[in-house]
Amino acid sequence: MGLEIENVSKSYGSNLVLDAVNLDVAPGEFVALLGPSGSGKTTLLRIIAGLQFADSGRLLMEGEDITGLEARLRRFGMVFQSYALFEHMSVADNTAFGLKMRPRGRRPSRSEIGERVKTLLDMAEIGHLADRYPSQLSGGQRQRVALARALAIEPRLLLLDEPFSALDTKIRKGLRTALRDLQKRVGISAILVTHDQEEAFEIADRIAVMSEGRIEQFGTAEELVRSPASPFVSEFLEGMANYENQGAGI
Repeated sequence: MGLEIENVSKSYGSNLVLDAVNLDVAPGEFVALLGPSGSGKTTLLRIIAGLQFADSGRLLMEGEDITGLEARLRRFGMVFQSYALFEHMSVADNTAFGLKMRPRGRRPSRSEIGERVKTLLDMAEIGHLADRYPSQLSGGQRQRVALARALAIEPRLLLLDEPFSALDTKIRKGLRTALRDLQKRVGISAILVTHDQEEAFEIADRIAVMSEGRIEQFGTAEELVRSPASPFVSEFLEGMANYENQGAGI
């Protein structure tokens, strides 16, 4: 049992941003929320994270109703476009931050924290950068640190809000592979917000195509391309059939 979203709606004044959205994410599954600007994908992610609250509907995580739960109590990891690293802390200390901030009774020992940080940095292929500071890193390296930090707290769910959009194409492609590999090795469910169709096709097990606050279609990349559920999906994914024919992401 993973994440279940049931009839979630959200409005800002008279502007309906999410319209009775339903979505399920299986344990260990990678789901992408894909759509143009204004489709509601970021609002949905923020509601899942607990940074905003729905007007109606509910969210269940592993069978637990978390609809009104504060973000800090949900035990979700988040990665943003802006990295949000502490500039005065080393890579290792940035990665360990969430673990060190736990209440004393739930905080791992110093040696346990050190071992977990080392393992994650090695998995993210930045173990050799442990003593460096963010100002000494490239954008891609910073994002790898942000990923390692989000995973260090052993979250129940990993949430990613367009984490690669500020990076150039070559670095983005490398990080997609690293993210997918890291997510599978850790065995965690993940949700990615993106407007990049190729990114969604390459990374996600299933893709939720969003438009005007609704999920137009939810399925695998192959299902979306071969059997679009609406004219919007067909037009939005125009050109991705060639991507499929090249054997990428499907």
